[in-house]
Amino acid sequence: MEPRIAPSGVVLEIEEFAVHDGPGMRIVVFLKGCPLRCTWCQNPESIALGPQTLFGKAVGVVTSVDNLAARLKRHEVVLQQSGGGVTFSGGEPLAQAEFVIQVSQAVKPMHVAVETSGQATPGVFRQLVDAMDLVMLDVKHTDPNVHKQFTGHDNRRILANLHQLCEGSTPFIVRVPLIPGVNDDAGNLSRTADLIAGAPSLLGVELLPYNTMAPAKYPRAGLIFRPDFDTEQSPCVDTGIFERRGIRCAVL
Repeated sequence: MEPRIAPSGVVLEIEEFAVHDGPGMRIVVFLKGCPLRCTWCQNPESIALGPQTLFGKAVGVVTSVDNLAARLKRHEVVLQQSGGGVTFSGGEPLAQAEFVIQVSQAVKPMHVAVETSGQATPGVFRQLVDAMDLVMLDVKHTDPNVHKQFTGHDNRRILANLHQLCEGSTPFIVRVPLIPGVNDDAGNLSRTADLIAGAPSLLGVELLPYNTMAPAKYPRAGLIFRPDFDTEQSPCVDTGIFERRGIRCAVL
C-alpha cells in the first residue's frame, strides 16, 4: 500500500489560550476556505481558500501537518493540565478536512475539537467526526429555502450530518448564530430543538447573538457587506425553548 501523503493546509491565524471554543484552555486554529456565503459572516477574510494579499498584508499561510502539529504540541502540558486542547475553526475546517484529520491524529492524546457548519458530504463529515473528541456544529436555519437565501446553499447536507451526530457517540454541541429577523423566531428555534432532543451524545446548545462588529472587517477583506437583515435590531434570545425539552442552553 502506498504511504499516506500528508497534505499541506492554509491557516488564517492561531489564537492561543482561548476559553470559549471547547472545554478548558484551548488553542484555536482558524483555517482558510468556506463554501457558504453567510450574509452575517464575522470572518470574511477566511472565505477564500488560498493565501491572499489584502491591502498589502498577507492573509493565510501554507503550512505542513508536521509543522502545525509541532507548534501545537509545544503547549501540550499546559493545555492538558487545564482540561483543554486544540480547536479547529474557520472559515470551514471541512474545506480542508484531510489536513485537519491528520493534524488531529498527530497531536493526540490532546483533546481535539472542531467548529463546523457541517457543509460537506456525509462521508467526509463522518471521517472528520471520527477524528474528533468534540464537535460544535452550527445550525443556522431549519428551512432549506431560508437557509439558501442567507448562506447560498440549502441545509440538506447539514441536517443529514446533524442526524449523524444525533445517532453517533461523539460528544457534540449545537451552536445557533442568532441573526435578528432571520432565525431567532420561536418557530425556527423550536424546530431546531426538536431535531436534537434526546440525542445521547448532545452536550447542549450555545446561542451566539449577532456580532455587530463584523461589518467593519469587510473593507479590510476587499469585500462589500450586504446584509439581508436589520443589523441594528437585537436578536431574540430564548433559552427556555431548549431547556423545556431538557436541553442545556447557554448564551455566549
